Amino acid sequence: MKITALETVQLPSLNNIIWLRIHTDEGIIGLGETFRGADAVATYLHAEVAPALIGKNPLEIDRISKQLTETYVGFRSSGVEIRAASAVDIALWDILGKVTNQPIHQLLGGLSRPSIRTYNTCAGYSYNSRGSRRYIGDADKPQGPYDDQVAFTNDAGALAESLLSEGITAMKIWPLDPFAVASGGNFIHRDDLEKGLEPFRKIRDAVGTKMEVMVELHSMWDLPSALAIAREIKEFRPFWMEDPIKMQDTEALVIYAERSGLPVCASETLATRAQFVELLRKNAVDYVMLDISWCGGLSEAKKIATMAEAFQRPIAPHDCTGPVVFTASIHLALNAPNAVFQESVRAYYSTWYRDLVTVMPRIENGQIYPFEGAGLGLELSDYVLDNPDVIRRTTKVGDL
Repeated sequence: MKITALETVQLPSLNNIIWLRIHTDEGIIGLGETFRGADAVATYLHAEVAPALIGKNPLEIDRISKQLTETYVGFRSSGVEIRAASAVDIALWDILGKVTNQPIHQLLGGLSRPSIRTYNTCAGYSYNSRGSRRYIGDADKPQGPYDDQVAFTNDAGALAESLLSEGITAMKIWPLDPFAVASGGNFIHRDDLEKGLEPFRKIRDAVGTKMEVMVELHSMWDLPSALAIAREIKEFRPFWMEDPIKMQDTEALVIYAERSGLPVCASETLATRAQFVELLRKNAVDYVMLDISWCGGLSEAKKIATMAEAFQRPIAPHDCTGPVVFTASIHLALNAPNAVFQESVRAYYSTWYRDLVTVMPRIENGQIYPFEGAGLGLELSDYVLDNPDVIRRTTKVGDL
């Protein structure tokens, strides 16, 4: 089997997502995806990656992964090169699954559990679209029943009750972000801190300890400010503090972990094993979060998960991106023995994800169940491929 073409697919209305379809001479097409900087990733895939891959065997996944993640520039980062490599790697695993007629989780080593517990990232329908990240005060009116960012701003207690009614017993919110935007993350005023803590009070008042609450800090604070937040938020018993400071100084994160006394989760922003092993060796992290579309793909994610297991750390794959990455993450989370959660966004998987792909996972009572088809178990929908606004670009043998 040989790779004959790389095709990128983009929709202007979803300007942060790029899909990759790897074509082969046997008619099998592998599907991949990555997120953010979509135009730059597309350019890199066609200009640099396609010439390197066309004519090669798509089943040589480890060789290709090493080639693309150890480029002269881009390694140890989650920039364009690694994001492109991640999309390629997901597509290659999809091809392998289709060749063997097995789901990816089986090829990774099989199911470690019949389902994986999910937590709801309380984003809204348009959160994370380019130019549309919303903070407290940006919008008071929900766009639908699952506009959960507006909900945690207006009444986090009612939101917690809504999630529990669906069997979801863990949620993630980020009410402190607006104050970091205003101050540059270098200082938080006492009054602002009180406002930021109000959603946590409402959750505990409404549902007590029935709900686990993850705190997302988006790497927006310096060390003293992050510690100030930790001192006050501790009474609400957060499940973890995610990316409390910039993930660029492991020693500072160690100080945070020691002084805060709170579990640390890190980090969707990191790529390749080299960065994660540093966190693990220095005991800077309790929960390892990786994003399959930013860390190097399924191949690298599986290796990071196994490494974390050796350090007795659980993993929790990140997802606030697109449906293909969500799917690949589910396969890994169901396989990895040390997976504790799979992140999901009910505003996404209950609405626009369903327009983009042919199959969605079964999610019931806060649990996500395995896909049954070969490879990823889904394809891009006709809505995407036949969309009048779709941008499809192909580099094939004759173009080189």
